[in-house]
Amino acid sequence: MTAQRPPGQRPTIDESYWMATAPPVARPPLDRDATADVAVVGAGVAGLCTAWELVRAGLDVVVLEADRIAAGVTGFTTAKATSLHGLRYALLEEVHGAEAAELYALSQQDAVDRFAALAAELDIDADLERAPALTYTEDLSRVDEVRAEAAAARRAGLAASFVTETELPFPVAGAVRVEGQLQFHPRRFLLALADRFASAGGRVFERTRVTALHDGRRCRLSTEGPFTVEASDVVLATHYPVFDRTLLFTRLTPRRELVLAAPVPSAVAPLGMYITPMDGVRSVRSAPYDDGRRLLIVTGESFEPGAGQVRERYARLDAWARERMPGFAQADRVYRWAAQDNDSSDGIAYVGHAHPGTQHVYTATGFGGWGMSNGMMAGRLLAAHIAGGPRPAWTELYDPRRLPGLRETAELAWRQSQVAARFVDDRRHTSHADSVADVPPGSGAVVRLAGRRCAVYRDESGEATAVSARCTHLGCLVHFNDAERVWECPCHGSRFALDGAVLHGPAARPLEALDPPEERE
Repeated sequence: MTAQRPPGQRPTIDESYWMATAPPVARPPLDRDATADVAVVGAGVAGLCTAWELVRAGLDVVVLEADRIAAGVTGFTTAKATSLHGLRYALLEEVHGAEAAELYALSQQDAVDRFAALAAELDIDADLERAPALTYTEDLSRVDEVRAEAAAARRAGLAASFVTETELPFPVAGAVRVEGQLQFHPRRFLLALADRFASAGGRVFERTRVTALHDGRRCRLSTEGPFTVEASDVVLATHYPVFDRTLLFTRLTPRRELVLAAPVPSAVAPLGMYITPMDGVRSVRSAPYDDGRRLLIVTGESFEPGAGQVRERYARLDAWARERMPGFAQADRVYRWAAQDNDSSDGIAYVGHAHPGTQHVYTATGFGGWGMSNGMMAGRLLAAHIAGGPRPAWTELYDPRRLPGLRETAELAWRQSQVAARFVDDRRHTSHADSVADVPPGSGAVVRLAGRRCAVYRDESGEATAVSARCTHLGCLVHFNDAERVWECPCHGSRFALDGAVLHGPAARPLEALDPPEERE
């Protein structure tokens, strides 16, 4: 979709560049009951990498995707596969010890190299490029922090160095640099991997939403179809853990980041991958585009779903890119989208048995914005769990059943107090708008109608539609995202279309559709 613009202004395309340039080959929904050795729920990077490793091991694998392959979180990533994750290693070393930091580095670099190996082995053309990854600061007061991160990353085994010169068009005070990382087109890679998976005997069913899971010696998955799949093992690779018996969601914090991408002359496009935790996060990289140009990709404005003011956040990111990145202001088009991920409470992903009471259900979540390397790592680790054989040295590091430490316990308590405060505050206020008439055309708000809180959207003509404002996960009230025109839950990050359909979990059921608002007043 191309946004409306004044005459002479460049077009803004409200679509992920990865989605726009890698059209899918539609795969059928599940149309009968099925059995398999392993059922993988979710066809993003974690799900497909897991499925591929398992089918290679000789197992009968079925993948169930609620929408389309790589059309969820993975289709909206910035697509950097790197073992340098911001300022991570000094904290890992301090909180979890030197061995944990070493295992983290080893597992993440192994995942980076696995992407390159698979692309070569399977002849996948996904614009893979080796490039350095850098975490930088412009703030002189934080140089020692960055220098300490470089030293910690080196001790963990990465080829890391501290530098003060980069190819960015502005000076930095200091940066950590790690060589040999990867950037690529994520959707092309995963669509090709899905093809190779199917050729090897795997089965993929799209538009097949899983609605229930029976965990036992033989697991059973129910779908909206309403067909079932029985499997010896189940992998939940759904970004946010659905069917969460141990309340793992309480140890996750969702966040969104905005992305702008525009073609610029190759001469001014950075070839490395850059990120700074300052200024609400700023990430910069580029990708192949056409002769003489590369696609400049700028990411930032990290915020929790439901926080609002998304248009303003886009405006700030656009202003930063125009001011700091040559060629961006002159680009003939701009792609605009947003990415979502979950931060674990201790900074380490959860990959392994979903809870202490199961032997056959596995999960992969809490990638903390580093979904490419963590997704590939998860595929390798889960395949080792299920197919047998030696398990990686980092198996326990990522185990979802690990107990929280003292620092994590305090963080968990604070996060849950914030959720509780949000839950109470929403109910203390009667509405987010006094009436349907107060909702501007092209916008949405929560309105109390006939004693019930309703999420009301009015299109540009003024016609209103309404759904229940209560998130179907735990009942928090949804908020309207004015840029993407969706409803978001600020408690745990569920997202819903205007008609109430689920876009992101942990909610598994849509918002209830209500009568037209004018009939309820």
